Amino acid sequence: MSVNMRKRQTSGNVAPVGSGPDPVILATAGYDHQIRFWQAHSGVCQRTVQHQDSQVNDIEITPDRQMIAVAGYQHIRMFDLVNHNANPLVNYDGVSRNVTVVGFQEDGKWMYTGGEDNSARIWDLRSRNLQCQRIFQVNAPVHSIVLHPNQAEMFIGDQNGIIHIWDLKTDSSVQEIPEPDAVIQCISIDPEGTLMAAVNNKGMCYVYSLARGRRADDDPTRSILKHKFLAHSKYALKCVFSPDSTLLATSSADGTAKIWKTADWSLMTELHEKTQRWVWDCAFSADSQYIITGRLYVFYFTNILLC
Repeated sequence: MSVNMRKRQTSGNVAPVGSGPDPVILATAGYDHQIRFWQAHSGVCQRTVQHQDSQVNDIEITPDRQMIAVAGYQHIRMFDLVNHNANPLVNYDGVSRNVTVVGFQEDGKWMYTGGEDNSARIWDLRSRNLQCQRIFQVNAPVHSIVLHPNQAEMFIGDQNGIIHIWDLKTDSSVQEIPEPDAVIQCISIDPEGTLMAAVNNKGMCYVYSLARGRRADDDPTRSILKHKFLAHSKYALKCVFSPDSTLLATSSADGTAKIWKTADWSLMTELHEKTQRWVWDCAFSADSQYIITGRLYVFYFTNILLC
């Protein structure tokens, strides 16, 4: 299951998803070939869109909250969030295998994707040409990509356990290998651009400090291992920093999601539901007070302050 949550802008011409003035867009998707939009605080599903081509591997809402990108098998589909059109508005094809991750540059000028074709790709959203503009090739399937807040470097995690730091300005790259022979499942960078976290298939979490590179005209970012710890007893699936950078959430095949304090990396709380198994995804609310966790067939919306 993939989960994406965005707070709507309070100005502009963006209409609510479904009925009502809810300022939050909460979208989920997964192996059932469906994308669902929810009223975040009530758990009521307001709209369902069929994704008939394949399972959904990842979803991401565009920065202007106008569309949602859906990553599937050999393609990316862009669906309308405003007019409730059930058919995709734009189709990006030409990828040979599963697209596992999708995201956007902060101004919505371009989209990035990664997948089982061993590549990270950049698609220019301003062009009428729907072909991929740039490709970064690696030697294993890509499981995670995150764009640094400076918008000039991409951090790419692959199945061989390598984190590639791709400098988009110079087209050069450097590597970090937290643990040999361990799959990088997810990478996250805090909103300040000073910390990077990565989790692997052994349940380990690695935290790096990121030096320089805060602006696009700075020298490339240098990553320095700061802390490592066993976050989960089984396969770790997701890590994500809270918008205020004070928390890191991790989720796992052990059936738990855990929230860690970034001040000292102590465990703040553990979320666990006995009837559920793998926790596939998690996302924070914009105010860092709530977290949503995606499990098989169900998701949970939790107030962190009450845990």
